[in-house]
Amino acid sequence: MIVNLSRRLIARCAVASVAMLALLAQPAFAVHTYEPHLKPVATISDTRFTVDTPQGHAQFPLYLSKDWSVAQPQVTRAVIVIHGKLRNADVYYRTAQNAQDAAHADPDSTLLIAPQFLATLDLRVHDEPADLLRWSGDAWMGGEAARAPLPISSYSVLDAIVARLADRKLFPNLKHVVFAGHSGGGQVVQRYAVAAHNISVLTDAGIDVRYVVASPSTYAYFDAQRPNAQGEPAPYDAAQCAGFNQWKYGMDNRPPYLDDRTPAQLEATYAARRIDYLVGGADDDPQQSALDRSCAAEAQGPQRVARAEAYYRYMKLRHPDGLPQSFHVVPGVGHNGARMLTSVCALAAMFGTQGCEP
Repeated sequence: MIVNLSRRLIARCAVASVAMLALLAQPAFAVHTYEPHLKPVATISDTRFTVDTPQGHAQFPLYLSKDWSVAQPQVTRAVIVIHGKLRNADVYYRTAQNAQDAAHADPDSTLLIAPQFLATLDLRVHDEPADLLRWSGDAWMGGEAARAPLPISSYSVLDAIVARLADRKLFPNLKHVVFAGHSGGGQVVQRYAVAAHNISVLTDAGIDVRYVVASPSTYAYFDAQRPNAQGEPAPYDAAQCAGFNQWKYGMDNRPPYLDDRTPAQLEATYAARRIDYLVGGADDDPQQSALDRSCAAEAQGPQRVARAEAYYRYMKLRHPDGLPQSFHVVPGVGHNGARMLTSVCALAAMFGTQGCEP
């Protein structure tokens, strides 16, 4: 009995040691200052999507307006709405439905998708299968690998959604795909526009792909410039913040999903994307509770309006011969996802309505 107990203790210690070494070996990606304040999500979708990758298979929760496992020949537009740091995909799915109604879009021809990126703490309070993907804190925002059950990048999950939409047996008449996100979801959409591997399966089929980046805390820069006091791009003094250029703020220490391409290659792809940057005109509080206030974020400006204006200026100056991207301030709106994603310019980008002037 004592021998068996000792063997079990030794085995457990060995497993714990391996787990600790694996944890220490992971890259030290930049994290938000508000990450310790995360709380378990209230609702997890019952709808599941099997993600197949070289690492294996896992399940992922999401909300869908149609059964996408059967042919949907009437669907011409897919709108993928990404939640913020609260991981409340149910709320963002309802916002997508409200946006569809506000745009008077035909629900029969539109597929709404709201992915749900879970944190490890969510499965501590919800009784869910062990094969459900979950990430450490906000790691899903930057494309990092899931903590369990397999090290699948959050961007690989989006790639899997793209692959499903590209299946012409299921969606023979699909013409438009839109990624839209607000706040933390805006961060995902902006970085995925930088990083995405397989968007060509859509564009090569003549499908228009568009990205709506609404009021994120920060953006991914392609070099060591950051806005100066006048909001103009200028060389940044790293002595003010040693990690200012770490991913997901810049190009250093990128996760494996991105490290097969140079910053120049990533920028060239990104500059060709059709992107609509939106920010609420009243989203200018430097102390707003969900604002990333790390030094790497502060290097991009004091608050969201300033950061959005500076980033768009940065991109325009780097690509003076033409940029298929636009910038809009939504007057009078603070940090409010429902109002941002149902604004005139968001509806124009998501559903092709009129009324958003450049």
